[in-house]
Amino acid sequence: MDLLPGGVGQCLRGHRSHRLAEWNCPRPGRIFRGTLLHVRFNQITIFAPESFVVACHIHFRHTVLREPENLQENGLGTPSWDLVLCLAATWLIIGAILFKGIRSSGKASYFLALFPYLIMLILLARALTLPGAWRGIVYFLEPKWSELLNPHVWYAAITQMFFSLAICFGTLVMYASFNDFHKNVHKDVIIITSIDSFTSILAGCIIFGILGNLAHETNTEDISQVVQGGAGLAFISYPEAIAKFKYLPQLFAVLFFFMLLVLGIGSNVGMASCVINVIKDRFSHLPHWLLSASFSLVGFLCGLVYMTPGGQFVLNLVDFYGCTFIAIVLAIAELLAVGWIYGVKRICSDIEFMLNVKTSFYWRICWALVAPGLMFLVLVYMLFNYEPLTYRGVEYPRTAYTAGWIIWGLGVLQLPIWAIYTIYQQPGKTFSSKFKMALQPTADWGPRQPQELEAYILHRKRQAEFKPRRGGHLCDNIFG
Repeated sequence: MDLLPGGVGQCLRGHRSHRLAEWNCPRPGRIFRGTLLHVRFNQITIFAPESFVVACHIHFRHTVLREPENLQENGLGTPSWDLVLCLAATWLIIGAILFKGIRSSGKASYFLALFPYLIMLILLARALTLPGAWRGIVYFLEPKWSELLNPHVWYAAITQMFFSLAICFGTLVMYASFNDFHKNVHKDVIIITSIDSFTSILAGCIIFGILGNLAHETNTEDISQVVQGGAGLAFISYPEAIAKFKYLPQLFAVLFFFMLLVLGIGSNVGMASCVINVIKDRFSHLPHWLLSASFSLVGFLCGLVYMTPGGQFVLNLVDFYGCTFIAIVLAIAELLAVGWIYGVKRICSDIEFMLNVKTSFYWRICWALVAPGLMFLVLVYMLFNYEPLTYRGVEYPRTAYTAGWIIWGLGVLQLPIWAIYTIYQQPGKTFSSKFKMALQPTADWGPRQPQELEAYILHRKRQAEFKPRRGGHLCDNIFG
């Protein structure tokens, strides 16, 4: 027992649990090199002599999450009451913001969006002062040109952009519907995408500065060996940096996790507002408070499964089959519908009417060919290289994979189901006539305001008169 790292021997004496040792005994941020200890009935087994264990990693997995090694032996378990209380408090805050409506969430966004930057700048300043931090940042920023030919890199980039910009989830369209008709969204798009890229670089410099320090302390030459993804970034690597603060680390820890709460609420409010407004547009007689309360209650009940010890297994499963995989399929369908059914030519005409801006051929080619083509290649790559999903290298039970594919099917089948329903609702007599009518805009398609609608109809007539058709459908749709 005395051969163990300082302080650990006291933690292990008299320990009779089959679980890992009392991990909250070591000082936060302590790294144990050379041994990974497993205690069973006062017997100590030493594993992986070349590995290292970070105390906050063990605390997060075994104290906070109480995470099992696999689902086959232990199952999901029962929800942890302390996590359930935190989940309930979060949904109460979200419900309160939703109750005030879209205008309130827009005002709250000023705080929800700006506060995280203050915390991130403080963390960056601290990360830059850590030994080995610059080596990690150089590793992050140094381009690896050979990776441009790696399809997995493009897949990771696309999924990252989906979630960071909330693409293909309806949130952007919902918020845009509250803008003035002639608002300069062209300017907004440039600002939002630029800030999003800056934020990603800022967060990357912080995390890789911390990982560079971790590699320095463990004498690891290859920084990729200490890189973690998923929850490990937020709940292990960042707290590791905060624990190294010389002054008031507890205060900055509170501020950091408050920042995570703010970010989570901001993202959730956007998604929830999208769903609520869609339901409200269809069932306008329902009171807003009822929709907000019902959505918050359903969200809380659905979140209970993630509060179990096996919740991270479920989260990883739902994230892949229920979000990423579905989003790619629906994004391709959306690009084809907007670019070729509604038509790039008509979109550009609408943009010219709304903003008085002519769209360049670069954007026309991207919308019509490049974007759907790349997305389709990524989908083919995913299907061709599909391997059973794992979490921490552990495979799921077969029933979990079946549940994942059912979730994926329920999401993707929404597209053909509602397409068939829309075709069936058309007034034509034959299927072909119904199908053609389903692909055409309705007679009252256009701005909601009567004056704007009249001007839009006049604009469409002028476009038809003065812009002759260019070649076939493909050429005319892109260059017309």
